Amino acid sequence: MMASASVRISLLFVAIGLLSLFFADIAITSINPWKDLTALFIGIVTPDFLSLQGMGTALLRTIAFAFTGVALGSVSGFLLALAFRWRVVRMFSAFIRAIHELFWALIFLQFFGFHPLTGVLAIAIPYAGIFAKVYSDILDEVDPTPARVLPAGTSTFSAFLYARVPDALPHLATYTAYRLECGLRSSAVLGFVGLPTLGFYLESSFSQGFYSEVGALLILFYVLIATLRFWARPRLVPFYIIAAPFFLGDGLPIVWGNVVRFFTEDIVPSPIRNGDGIAGLATWLSELTLHEALPGIWNTLVLTQVALVLTGICTLIAFPLISRHFGGPKRRGIGHILLVIARSTPEYMLAYILLQLWGPSMLPAIVALALHNGGIIGHLIGKRSNEIRLRPDAPQGCDRYHYELLPRLYRPFIAFLLYRWEIIMRETAILGILGIYTLGFYVDSAIQNIQFDRAMVLILITASLNILVDTISRRVRQHLKLRTSVTCEGH
Repeated sequence: MMASASVRISLLFVAIGLLSLFFADIAITSINPWKDLTALFIGIVTPDFLSLQGMGTALLRTIAFAFTGVALGSVSGFLLALAFRWRVVRMFSAFIRAIHELFWALIFLQFFGFHPLTGVLAIAIPYAGIFAKVYSDILDEVDPTPARVLPAGTSTFSAFLYARVPDALPHLATYTAYRLECGLRSSAVLGFVGLPTLGFYLESSFSQGFYSEVGALLILFYVLIATLRFWARPRLVPFYIIAAPFFLGDGLPIVWGNVVRFFTEDIVPSPIRNGDGIAGLATWLSELTLHEALPGIWNTLVLTQVALVLTGICTLIAFPLISRHFGGPKRRGIGHILLVIARSTPEYMLAYILLQLWGPSMLPAIVALALHNGGIIGHLIGKRSNEIRLRPDAPQGCDRYHYELLPRLYRPFIAFLLYRWEIIMRETAILGILGIYTLGFYVDSAIQNIQFDRAMVLILITASLNILVDTISRRVRQHLKLRTSVTCEGH
């Protein structure tokens, strides 16, 4: 195993992660972090549900934004998937999914304000890009035999509708259901920028030190995710989609003049608006690149690579928790609960909590990214391990882990980790809004200073960086001939 290409690639990533660790700011700056952690733990185990005013409305709006955004994104993504063979469609889909939902929300807030359209589009647009790619992969994997036996003269659309869609439908439905769970997490996180979802109330309670309210909010969110398969049954989903827009709330009226001004003035580089010409634009771009873009890119890359390696470590520790080859049903039940909590807590939400407890540094972001993504991949690898049949004389304990299961699971483990690499990069950039000096920090600062032209350039750089990492990841997977179910893509 040590001589395999997968292991050599792994060692290269570990070396890069360790090197990045020397440049990472991982200090704990809070005065008494253990006291704060203890207070938070006590709040979680003693939740105060009675003090949460407006919580029912927040839950409904969290669900409404998720259903509306995911429905719109899935329909748009399916239409894009039909034309995914065209390069311009692939590039467009890659671009819109490379920009995080919170970045889209920050953009729309500037001209739509706190209108429901801001939250819906912030989810729908990047999800359309994700759906387009995954739906296209699913449709490409469909058995082509039924299309060959259709009568001569059958139109292309009819052939697609009757020969490809029925075979792909179960996989399309499975992935869409998974993306709905992601949509609930995205919807909750939108509350951190002011939209009336669970994240808004969580931030308010945490900033006031009401840890029992924080505990109640987190428990409600976990219950919402854990019970999704019970209340979001397929026959009820059409009803939810029809009803969801009516529970988004009203918000302030949209001033369409602000929309026009944003695209015709606000995002136009200031040297062009001021008539400074090409020379002024070059100076402006040089200053922006030197003082904001390059430091943001560096910190984003450093944090991403450290988080990626720690995610791999967390995965290797986590998957035995739910594997039937280790321990009994009781232990696996506890493991399932731990992994549900880890993968259900959005990175942004977890990083925000840890940042309040440990102070501003890269450490909260690294831990949040590793726990969330390690929980997701650990769950997938754990399920994969349950499909393995061991011989009767298979070793026990650590030997079973090291010599039986890990060699057989290592290639899918690397595949899943590489799939998550670009997603970790997206999350790393957006965590800058919390005060960590990644690209998101400079984007948020520019928006706060009403410098939308600078913010848009930095967002474009963020998207380009994500596309680059996604391209590298895809080529590494192709080089290693790694393949997993396309439904593992996403976040």
